[in-house]
Amino acid sequence: MATTPSLDVVHNFGSGFITYMVDEVGVPYQDTQQLHAYLDELAAFPLGNIMYIRVNWKDIQKQPGRLDPAAHWQMTFELAEKYKKRVAFRVMLSNPDIPGLAIPEFVEQKVPMVKIGMYLGRMQYEPEYNHPYFQSAFQELHELLAARYNGNPLIEFIDTAMYGFWGEGHTWPYDFTSLPDQDTACRTFLDLFDIQRRLWSKVPLVTNTQPDFSHAGNDALLDETVKTHNWIRTDTIFIENQQIDALSNRPAWCASISEVGISDGEEKNLFLDESVTLSDNVVYHVKDIGANYWSLWNWHKIAASRLKKYYAQYPSAIDHLARSIGYRVRPSWIWQFKKGDVPGLVIGFVNDGIAGVPGVLELVVERADGTVLAYGDLDAGYPLPGKVRQALFLLPTGTVWEGLRLKAYIHVKGMKYPVCWACKQQLTDDGALILRLTRGLSFKV
Repeated sequence: MATTPSLDVVHNFGSGFITYMVDEVGVPYQDTQQLHAYLDELAAFPLGNIMYIRVNWKDIQKQPGRLDPAAHWQMTFELAEKYKKRVAFRVMLSNPDIPGLAIPEFVEQKVPMVKIGMYLGRMQYEPEYNHPYFQSAFQELHELLAARYNGNPLIEFIDTAMYGFWGEGHTWPYDFTSLPDQDTACRTFLDLFDIQRRLWSKVPLVTNTQPDFSHAGNDALLDETVKTHNWIRTDTIFIENQQIDALSNRPAWCASISEVGISDGEEKNLFLDESVTLSDNVVYHVKDIGANYWSLWNWHKIAASRLKKYYAQYPSAIDHLARSIGYRVRPSWIWQFKKGDVPGLVIGFVNDGIAGVPGVLELVVERADGTVLAYGDLDAGYPLPGKVRQALFLLPTGTVWEGLRLKAYIHVKGMKYPVCWACKQQLTDDGALILRLTRGLSFKV
């Protein structure tokens, strides 16, 4: 049997388009009905299979010992269930885009604040992240979140809570931190990462590849992220070559999240250059780094109407990326053989996507009634794009290979998710391929 690539969008855990619901400037409506309608329209946008929300710490916790999520947080999770999508999020410890502080008042009252400098016309302050009360409160926050969301099937990934502005590892444009020196900053953020690593045992943590402009220890944190089998992300595709290098040369099993804004479709924001829009230029560079995810995001002006307006005018580049982003695995060759009386299969798996498999791919051969006959795992990250990875399965004596079902799952941090084959040939409702002879491929040797 031989299969061919699917021409459709294929949604699997570990890849896809991320619809941004809320970013650092917050929501445009306080009225509950208006807010729900606004978020519902974003959640319904068909190109996105992940919903992302970025909130301040004080938006989800008001007092010690309990979570008090804001309405937009709760609505996002309700809408994810409604539209059968998953959620990713970041809880920011600092956010210069809002007046005041991102941390809850009960933390502000007990942790000294350090003056950083003017940004957006306001004096900015950062907490002493190494203060014992801050670290204790930070641990409690993640204990509360993990108790609710670690291993929750709605969760796709969580951004690492890093130092400084937006939790991205810097206090740009200032090249210093709120901590006394770089060694202290590095130790502090490795300690905070260790809290997150221990508590989020079943969810990928995603660390920004932001260069260490403020000397906060970003490189060490990024290295620790990869060593502990977590993922990485970027918030630019053009500005910093260092981020591009980290993303492009990551391990095959490490997913890459690319956050870059998209035009609202207004002529003044298209920035046409030799008939190519800036957003289309972004899309093709997201493909260049072999990303697993890309953001459907109007930077600081989120609205489904803006996404729709641009996509209606310029669909081709986005459609092209939607059909190639992440991993798109299929059993390309299926050879059957006999070794004495023992029948078997050799299957050549290929990946028509642009990224490796962000975990371990489990393969299962079973009868029509679900009885498992053989199974096994490929190496983490395999099959690689543009390569063939073969696997051999021995079957019980007398087994007829035609009519068997071939299924796949991805294992990520102890969790198991079904994988739908990215092939044009018909699949079952649960994503299995029924093995059969392809017309013209019957050979006698």
